[in-house]
Amino acid sequence: MSSHNGHDLIIIGGGASGLAAGIYAKRAALDVVLIEKGAVGGQMNMTDDVENYPGFPRINGAEISSRMLEHADSLSLDIIYDEVVEIEPGLDVHTVKLTDGRELPTCSIILATGGQPKMLEIPGEQENYGKGVSYCGVCDGFFFRNKTILVVGGGDTAAEEALYLAKLADKVYMAHRRDELRASKILQKRIFDDCKIEMLWNTITMEIYSENGAVSGVALQNNATGENSELAVDGVFIFIGFIPRNELAPAGVKMTAEGYIVTDEKCETNIPGIFAVGDLREKYARQIVISAADGSTAALAAAHFVEAKKATGDGVCEAPAHLLQEE
Repeated sequence: MSSHNGHDLIIIGGGASGLAAGIYAKRAALDVVLIEKGAVGGQMNMTDDVENYPGFPRINGAEISSRMLEHADSLSLDIIYDEVVEIEPGLDVHTVKLTDGRELPTCSIILATGGQPKMLEIPGEQENYGKGVSYCGVCDGFFFRNKTILVVGGGDTAAEEALYLAKLADKVYMAHRRDELRASKILQKRIFDDCKIEMLWNTITMEIYSENGAVSGVALQNNATGENSELAVDGVFIFIGFIPRNELAPAGVKMTAEGYIVTDEKCETNIPGIFAVGDLREKYARQIVISAADGSTAALAAAHFVEAKKATGDGVCEAPAHLLQEE
């Protein structure tokens, strides 16, 4: 048993960016621990076919998660399965507080907490969550074999999920509030070529109906004509955007109006030693490969930060006495 003077780096979140950060941090010989409150892999686990990850023309998202975790395990990355409740920044040492009461001192932190799907916030949505309302086709599509489904959204995620659900369902309606999709051209072509998918242009979903504890239909409105209509469906899958999980960002961290954390090219926030990566960070595009790149960038930057701190001497990265943990 020896006293632990604090970690060089703590990574919060085990998705693509967090795992990539862990791999790079271990290769940089940092004393690093990754904390994940759920299943390692994050949003990747909910993605069916990934066709734009370099080197893999087509791969399942869960398989990417598995391979990344296997890589991290081969480097003996320490993973704590617990939830972080607070980050307390300090001049020399930051503190990560867990639900079990532990307070982990660290010289640097990488926030890789990702985000969550945006809700429509319409009548019947929350009441029917898990009863026909879903935000993950890969997770719940199996329950809608040979049934009729409404997909709400017009971006890449909505298109990908609609194509996946069309493999299972008898009919897929795709409601989009505009008169053209925002999805990539290749996905648009596949949508238009799939005979099971029917587009509902300029269409807003106003309410979700249910009967006998299950979704039975929706109320729709055409925002170009003002016409109201109803559509019988067995399930509603919603893909209209993403909300960053920024609750753990310490006070003073700069964010956009949408809640994404602002960083520099090293993925470092305005608080020295605290980095933000993946879907939590403000950036142009949100893809698995970009999240992984964020993680690697932040880990390399964190390694440089830690080395610079230690080079100044005076035990800069050592924890205060009250935070020393016995291992």
